[in-house]
Amino acid sequence: MCCIIELQSWCSSCHLQLNVTKTELIWFGSCTTLRRGLLNGPSLTTGFAVIQAINIIRYLGVLLDRELTIKQHDNHVTSICFYHIRQLRQLRRLVSQAAMKQLMSAVILSRLDYCNSVLARLPLSTLAPLQRAQNATTRIILGLSPRDHVRPALRELHWLPIIYHIKFKIFLLMYLADMHWCPLYMSQTLSSVSNNPFSQWLR
Repeated sequence: MCCIIELQSWCSSCHLQLNVTKTELIWFGSCTTLRRGLLNGPSLTTGFAVIQAINIIRYLGVLLDRELTIKQHDNHVTSICFYHIRQLRQLRRLVSQAAMKQLMSAVILSRLDYCNSVLARLPLSTLAPLQRAQNATTRIILGLSPRDHVRPALRELHWLPIIYHIKFKIFLLMYLADMHWCPLYMSQTLSSVSNNPFSQWLR
């Protein structure tokens, strides 16, 4: 509640008004904590309005649930991808393979790649729907049957599987930050392990 009061004070000092109708409230925690109700109540009172807690919010296009499992986001992205896959499948015999690859990359892979760094270290069962969408995209581009193995096809298209693409994106981001080829606030957030006095205890 204190943070809401401080936020309202800051808005007032900047001649702004907090739009309560567009404000959403969600409590994050483990399944046990949420079940036992150890967090604050389901609502929050600010001024003359009451903000009810919800189970899922959308932040920068990513669906965040209360336990941060990201399953709702994965299912949402997968359903959108398979919708476009069904639409683009009709063009397979009308365009070349190169054009089909460009279409799939623009429509499908862009959605699979968007904010995928939040999926790091998630279990494979959570990433499985996204991998199925990538597999279906690969089969349509190369004209493979459902029985054909996808891993060689991904290698032919120079595409990384979902789990490795997530790691590659994070590693690339860390490299750019270390080389100071990214915004300054990102470089200042990181510090070298060699500068850590407890680095000898790190693996």
